[in-house]
Amino acid sequence: MQRMFNAISATTVRRSFGNTRFFSSGAGPNSLLVPENEREELKVYATDLPDIVLSDRNTCDLELILNGGFDPLQGFLTQSDTTSVYDSCRLSNGKLWPMPINLDITKEKLNEIDAHTSNDVALRDFEGNLIAIMNVEDAWEVNKKYEAEQVFGGDPEHPAIQFLNTEVKSHYVGGAVKGYQLPIHYDYNRLRHTPQQLRQLFQEKGWENIVAFQTRNPMHRAHIELVVQACEQANANALIHPVVGMTKPGDIDYHTRLKCIRAVMGPECFGDNVDTALSVLPLAMRMGGPREALWHMLIRKNYGATHFIIGRDHAGPGSNSDGVDFYGPYEARDFATDFAEEVGIKTVEFEMMVYLGDEKRYVPMTKVPPNKEPLKISGTEVRRRLQTGEEIPEWFSSPRVVEILREAHPTTDKRGITLFFTGLSGSGKSTVANALMERLLELSNRRITLLDGDLVRHHLSTELGFSREHRNLNIQRIGYVASEVTKHGGIAVCAAIAPYSESRNVARSLVQDYGTFVEIHVATSVKECAKRDRKGLYAKAFAGKLTGFTGVDDPYEEPENAEIVMKTQDRDVSECVDEIIEYLTTQGHLILDNEE
Repeated sequence: MQRMFNAISATTVRRSFGNTRFFSSGAGPNSLLVPENEREELKVYATDLPDIVLSDRNTCDLELILNGGFDPLQGFLTQSDTTSVYDSCRLSNGKLWPMPINLDITKEKLNEIDAHTSNDVALRDFEGNLIAIMNVEDAWEVNKKYEAEQVFGGDPEHPAIQFLNTEVKSHYVGGAVKGYQLPIHYDYNRLRHTPQQLRQLFQEKGWENIVAFQTRNPMHRAHIELVVQACEQANANALIHPVVGMTKPGDIDYHTRLKCIRAVMGPECFGDNVDTALSVLPLAMRMGGPREALWHMLIRKNYGATHFIIGRDHAGPGSNSDGVDFYGPYEARDFATDFAEEVGIKTVEFEMMVYLGDEKRYVPMTKVPPNKEPLKISGTEVRRRLQTGEEIPEWFSSPRVVEILREAHPTTDKRGITLFFTGLSGSGKSTVANALMERLLELSNRRITLLDGDLVRHHLSTELGFSREHRNLNIQRIGYVASEVTKHGGIAVCAAIAPYSESRNVARSLVQDYGTFVEIHVATSVKECAKRDRKGLYAKAFAGKLTGFTGVDDPYEEPENAEIVMKTQDRDVSECVDEIIEYLTTQGHLILDNEE
């Protein structure tokens, strides 16, 4: 990655918003919220403007633009600023800024904006609440390939690149914003400080040196020791600044993270010599390694920190499916440290902390004596022990933290699960699904919900036809209902043709936010399904009397990575059910009595 950058000449950013005048509200350092006496005027003006409904990422970004956390940004980046950030980690005026902050929209929305008499748009949350007005200075088609390569290294498995390719819309619009209000939150409001509020808090506490600690995880003993040592090194107090926006898919949810962090705040964990402050950051992380580390430094500088902890693989997403790390272990640390003086913040650099059992203390990995064998537990190992119920030792984490994690992440046999049957019409998936449900009711006390494709169409999707769009929408609805069953610890048994991989993947992603997804491909051939067909549908489809029939003139995209591939031809239904039960017991999802 490029390490030396040259400033580029400044661009002029338009600040006019229709015929309305805006002034700084004085609500905080570089706050872009309008003063109270202009809010009603702004709200009325917004009623005649095209609306852009903000995504979760857009909302996080806009909040930090408005409250000054993203200073020096005055809005979403224009094309010239975006290109400059791609190529040099700087805005086009030469100011340091490593992460593109863009507002994405569809081509249809862009046409709507172009047809309006004003260049202004109203930015609203999903409930329609006005958050800000933006003056659209320019718009352009997203070059996703270039952004992926320049910003995140180009590996298609990088979570930010996956998000870019699947979630980001076709066009970006850039321009300055003026805020009506910060996004509305109903949780942790006492911990949602603006930069100005945190700076005021530090002043009231009489803190001169503040070490900021970035985390998207619960705080275990190694994290606490790292913060304590950083504060001792810098003669400082600690700002624990966890992210409550978007993090890496699969991360522990922020409510659980916050409960774990709050359980360890105070002198009983940090000692009497380190005072701590807890504040939450509504950041949508990109897991961008070196760029992200520098980005985090700039944000914490805006929030009033004087020092920032950077450790091993800071903001890195780990490795891809081949086991290749997206970033080197200290690439982010070294890159960000190069810019610490320019940012105006001091870095406190740390290696991986490990535990010396006989000495009962944590030390950096490189400080382990040659004759000692350090103790350490990876995040993957913690998740495994939560799934199996195995002990998590007290030297690794506070018992209260472990208790909270166990409550949020029950053992595998108590987690919610979705069993998702897919296959051609007549493949036997509904028959096996019904038989499986009966067997599970016999063997388990879990709540079980059957979501059969025909029943779902009758009760939830009566208005849908059989176009690709409507079939995908039907499967997404099944996936959503299954995810709710899974979230609450139940078992969802789904049986639908589900011919397209895209909607099956959506269903999987919805469920995996809360539990386990098991795809069961009932791999019965078209020939065999036609032989079983009692309604004569295949015969009609082969004769051209019935069109859009899956497996005949409409494709069935066979799953490539199904957990179970089931052949039903020449097999008894009970045998098929036995195969699934064996899988569930082997994987720990189902625990049978000894009699079984």
